[in-house]
Amino acid sequence: MNDSGTFRSSRIGPTVRRLATWSVAALLLGAVLWAALAERPVSVDIALVGRGPLRVSVRDDGVTRIQERYVVSTPLSGRMRRISHDVGDAVVAQRTILVHMEPTDAELLDPRAVAQAQARVRAAQRRLEQAKAERKRTELLLAYAEREMGRIRRLLESNAASETEFLQQELEFRQQQENTAAATYAVDIAEYELELERAALLLTSTDEPAAGEPEEGREMVLSIPAPITGRILRIYQESSAVLQAGAPLLELGDPTDLEVVVEVLSQDAVRIAPGNPVLLERWGGSDPLEGRVRLVEPSGFTKVSALGVEEQRVNVIVDLLQRPEHRPSLGDNFRVDCRIIVWEADDVLQVPTSALFRIEQKWHLFKVVDQRAVLTPVEIGRDNGDFAELREGLVEGDRVVIYPSQSVADGVLIAPRS
Repeated sequence: MNDSGTFRSSRIGPTVRRLATWSVAALLLGAVLWAALAERPVSVDIALVGRGPLRVSVRDDGVTRIQERYVVSTPLSGRMRRISHDVGDAVVAQRTILVHMEPTDAELLDPRAVAQAQARVRAAQRRLEQAKAERKRTELLLAYAEREMGRIRRLLESNAASETEFLQQELEFRQQQENTAAATYAVDIAEYELELERAALLLTSTDEPAAGEPEEGREMVLSIPAPITGRILRIYQESSAVLQAGAPLLELGDPTDLEVVVEVLSQDAVRIAPGNPVLLERWGGSDPLEGRVRLVEPSGFTKVSALGVEEQRVNVIVDLLQRPEHRPSLGDNFRVDCRIIVWEADDVLQVPTSALFRIEQKWHLFKVVDQRAVLTPVEIGRDNGDFAELREGLVEGDRVVIYPSQSVADGVLIAPRS
């Protein structure tokens, strides 16, 4: 009995061990097969659809330039004395003498030179009359724009006009102010040119000296004063020389009276309108400067890019809003980075543009639903390159896949990338 019982125990033990070994092996094989055949999630980057401010802008390089320049030229032929001024020197209108001209003897006795000087005086008189008429016209337009702005302000206070109408009229009023200032400047220049031509005519006169005035005491020198208050920007002829009438001598301007010229692509220019706000960055200061579009020139030009591609460009003129003391180091022909804001809103449902792609001319993205990527068509509005206005297809709080790879497809299991 004991012998038989011992025999059965020795027969059952190895069998149980073999069954246990095969069971463990089967379980391990099943786990390996399940791991091999199970779907692995694709690691992706995920972003939320949310609401917030959205700003669409056109970015390009701009160059500063002085708004009003004046080139001083010789009113008659003669010898110019050496100019003692240097580039950058400050000048005061009608007080700083820029150049001394000495007419030659032949010039004094030449009847043709006298007739030409008389004709230049008459032409200067006509230019002055034209400038005064233009100033009168701009003053009338300015007065009308001011009355219209006051009328629309009263309508706005009574909710009979929109904020947009008031802003448009305010822009018109500011533009007329600029036009009136430019017309006044033109009148000042015309008066200066008339006085200069009259002085030149006196030097070409062959009349006898006045009673009691010795002929040798008459100094035949024409002193040319500065027409504007500003600085000398350029000297064309510094050394003494005999010059013909109309030869340029110096260029003057006010370095604090700056504007910015931005060369934008023609397809971007059609989105820009006078009055659009502008941010001027990377000009050398710590904070961006504020500006406003004054003019989009109606004619474009062809420019070859650095890559050798021909581009159609359009000049956009921007006025600086900060006073000169906030930009003391900014001068003429300085480079700035301009961002022209063509549209903005404070509360916009938006999605990252990195989540969008096109299928058959329609925008799509992958929406995250139950840890799977679901291909979803959406309708997109304005975009600024980083975010796009979402008009239809998703709601606030939805999660989307950004920068989807080729491994992401409709229904694929996904997992956030750690």
